[in-house]
Amino acid sequence: MARIAGVDVPNDKHIEISLRYIYGIGQKSSKDICTKANISLDTKVRDLTDEEISRLREVIDRDHIVEGELRREIRQNIQRLIEINCYRGIRHRRGLPVHGQRTRTNSRTRKGPRKTVAGRRRAVAKK
Repeated sequence: MARIAGVDVPNDKHIEISLRYIYGIGQKSSKDICTKANISLDTKVRDLTDEEISRLREVIDRDHIVEGELRREIRQNIQRLIEINCYRGIRHRRGLPVHGQRTRTNSRTRKGPRKTVAGRRRAVAKK
C-alpha cells in the first residue's frame, strides 16, 4: 500500500478512487491532483512508481489541507461559533440541526435515540 498524507491508500483501486480515502479529498480534488501530478486517472496504485507517488505527495502538501490539519480547522471553527454564542453555535452546543432543518419529526441523527417522557400519550378518541 502506498502511504500518502499519513493514510494507506488501497493498491487494487484506480488512483482517482484511492485518493478519496484521504480525509478532505473528494471526487473533484482527486481528479485535480492527478492532473497536476501528470498521472493518468485509470492507473492503479500498485502500478505507480516512487517518483509518481512523490509528485502526488508534493501536490497534496502544497495545494490541499487534509487529515489532521483539516479536522483541527473545522473543530476550531465550530468552537468559535460556540464561544461567540451565535445561533449556529447554540445549535451545535445543544446537539440540534444547524442548517434550519425541522426537528419535530426528523433529525434523529443529531438528537440521538428517542427519550420517552412520562405522561405523553396520544389522546384516545372518546365515543
